[in-house]
Amino acid sequence: MERSAAGRIWRLPGVYAPQADSYFLSAVMRREGIGPGMDVLDVCTGSGVLALEAARLGARVTAVDVSRRAVVSARLNALAARVPVTVLRGDLLAGLSPGSFDVVVSNPPYVPAPDTQLPRRGACRAWDAGLDGRILLNRICEQAPSVLRPGGRLLMVHSALCDPDETVRRLTQAGLAAEVRDRLSIPFGPVMTARIRWLREESLVPTGITTEELVVVRASRA
Repeated sequence: MERSAAGRIWRLPGVYAPQADSYFLSAVMRREGIGPGMDVLDVCTGSGVLALEAARLGARVTAVDVSRRAVVSARLNALAARVPVTVLRGDLLAGLSPGSFDVVVSNPPYVPAPDTQLPRRGACRAWDAGLDGRILLNRICEQAPSVLRPGGRLLMVHSALCDPDETVRRLTQAGLAAEVRDRLSIPFGPVMTARIRWLREESLVPTGITTEELVVVRASRA
């Protein structure tokens, strides 16, 4: 088991290590006023870092991930942090009760990859998401509204390479009031750097650009 370089977050091999996108969304969560009496769902929890943040803020937290290793990692991190988090293994929001949550947060895999399908194994499972990076983003946009209570909201982080306007459009079509709430520019990390040639060939990254923009999309239910 590996320990993240940033804080006491432990993870089994292949589980996403908390990075800039994780901490960017965590900061937005704090500004959103998440706290006691609220039910929060963390979708694609990975190591559980966002679930832990919500629990520390006093919320009742459920976390879900399709990866068995992620589920084990998140449970161990919750135990180590001594915060109550219910961690489930599942395919995004499938099987969750309608209208159960005040807030849904998600840092799903969103990196464009030269494959039309999601990987079934390996470390790349934590970040690859199809040719346009939107395989999981589109499913979350479709499924999230059903689990939100009236007045509930979704907070989701992804790269601007994945077309934030499309995320807003899909959430709006699903009946939510959606907008890009926050933006953050960061240097390319190891994954983006390793496939920069392909990204340029696909016209996803212009020549000479060495940074990407992260966005947090906020969508609320009336």
